[in-house]
Amino acid sequence: MSETAKWYVVHTYSGHENKVKANIEKLVENRCMEDIIMEVNVPTEENIEIKNGKKKVKQKKIFPGYVIIKMIMNDESWYVVRNTRGVTGFVGPGSKPIPLSDEEVKNMGIEKTITEIDMIVGDTIKVISGPFESFIGAIKEINMEKQTLKALISMFGRETPVELDFVQVEKLS
Repeated sequence: MSETAKWYVVHTYSGHENKVKANIEKLVENRCMEDIIMEVNVPTEENIEIKNGKKKVKQKKIFPGYVIIKMIMNDESWYVVRNTRGVTGFVGPGSKPIPLSDEEVKNMGIEKTITEIDMIVGDTIKVISGPFESFIGAIKEINMEKQTLKALISMFGRETPVELDFVQVEKLS
């Protein structure tokens, strides 16, 4: 079918997402399929609740009833996932699973794309998008984890620190 791994969405019984994830991971390990089914993901986000004046951080499922799987689709991988306890089926028309597009994967924040930059602290940059577009500035700090940088740009005659995404700037030579 397909030789590159793509992300697929699997429908599960509500509340069984983590069990399904564990079951699939166990099957993958037992059948030595790590090179076919690479990753099983239940997207969650931190939710801060304040109860009785105390902060509680809870993990809340972003898509209840769904598990996202990065896999190479073939008859064996389809069979293993489809017949896992708690799985009701793949998302797609009929029994044909449809992979998520790169844009959908990016928007869901499943796969973090690390952007490499050839800039260092002190470099002069030009802002190419966003509210500070066409401003010129100097890099003061680079945060690889957040994929952002802090720069001082000249605004209204004074240096103003701003935080920008890597994709919003270009290096001036």
